[in-house]
This record gives sequence, C-alpha cells and structure tokens, in this order.
Amino acid sequence: MTDAVKTEDGVALLELRMATAGYGKAPAVHDVELKVNRGEVVALLGTNGAGKTTTLRIATGILPTSGGAVFLDGKAVTSGLYKRARSGVSYVPEERGLIRALTVEDNLKCAGVSTEYALELFPEIATRRHVRGGLLSGGEQQMLALAIALGRSPKLLLADELSLGLAPMVVTRLLQAVRFAADNSNTGVLLVEQHAKKALRYADRAYVMQRGKVVLTLPAAEMLARLPELEAAYL
Repeated sequence: MTDAVKTEDGVALLELRMATAGYGKAPAVHDVELKVNRGEVVALLGTNGAGKTTTLRIATGILPTSGGAVFLDGKAVTSGLYKRARSGVSYVPEERGLIRALTVEDNLKCAGVSTEYALELFPEIATRRHVRGGLLSGGEQQMLALAIALGRSPKLLLADELSLGLAPMVVTRLLQAVRFAADNSNTGVLLVEQHAKKALRYADRAYVMQRGKVVLTLPAAEMLARLPELEAAYL
C-alpha cells in the first residue's frame, strides 16, 4: 500500500482513494477520490442516487470497499464502524440513530455524553430533557443526535442529510453547530447534503457526485457563486 497523500497541513484526517463499493455485483460508486482535513467542513452534494450515502458508508466502515482504500490519520483502515468510533469517528445516519423509548437525558447517558454539554449546544431541547426520543419533533431528534455525536469530542464527524425534512431555522442551527465544532475543536466534517446552497454557506470545500463518481470539487465559496450553473449541470 502506498503512503497516504499529504495536504499542506500534513496527512489528511480522512482520505478515500479510488474507493469502489456497492450492494451487489455492480458497484454503486466508482474510484472515489475524497479527503477531509482537520478543522474542515466538506460538503458532499448530488442528486438522489448519486452515491453520496454509499460514499459515507465507506468512510464509516459500514460498507467495505471492493477496490481502493480508506485512510484515517494516514493509516489504511478496513475495520467496521465500532472500531472507527473508538478511534474518534462519530456518525449521524439519516435515521438519526436514537433510542426512541428512552428520554433525552437517558439517550445522552447511554452515549456517555454530558447533558449540560448537549443543552448548552442546543438550548432548544432543554425543556424536553425528560421526553422520550420517539416523541420529539424531527428537529429536536436531529439536535439530540448531533449533540450526541459532537459530545463524544470526535476528530471526524460523518453526517448524512442533517437537514432532511426540517424547517430552515432548524437546519441553520444544526449547521452552525457543525461549523462551531470544526472551528473550535478542530473536528473534520464530511456532510452529505441535498440542500446545496445552505450547506455551502458553512462548508470550506465541496465535492459533487454524479452516477457514483466524483465529478467536481471546488472551494465552497466558488461553488456557491457558480451554483445556478452547477445546479443545471449536476444537481
């Protein structure tokens, strides 16, 4: 195995190199090249079926690669999610991953996350601390899921569609929390999103996927400035 590619600041926190994977004989993503640095928010954009969630599952270890490699901190990894979680990877799946029968406080306790930290991050759920997860609104569930992920002080956060089905104000709060973690805790973030405009306002760089391949990567500010053109072509 060759050495991991180095960025200007050293070895990338996460790197996918020529990663290929799928759910049957035909791969869903092909030769994906992607990296995330410490303290950087990277948006992964594309239409439904473009390969975004599959790429995230490769990064988490849920889905093994059939070709290429995944690097964490410059070391090739093939382990599953639980081992990557122990090494500092947090994952927020599209379905949020909460224990619906437990209260907000008990979900936090099970995850080993301080209630005080979570409520400071999202004061909106303070009055809901004794409410079961399944009775929270979609926005409250997502705030709790993100508080759990960030409360573990991850070096890498992988988040799948944080904004799905949520009000714009809630989406803003979630993305602000992600940006804060990158800026203040040096957390690297890979954020799968369909709402490109909102995500790009908080990201540093972005990749666009189409038909299972990365077809474009640009600084987020440049992609935002060219968004009408890029939406017509890719999104």
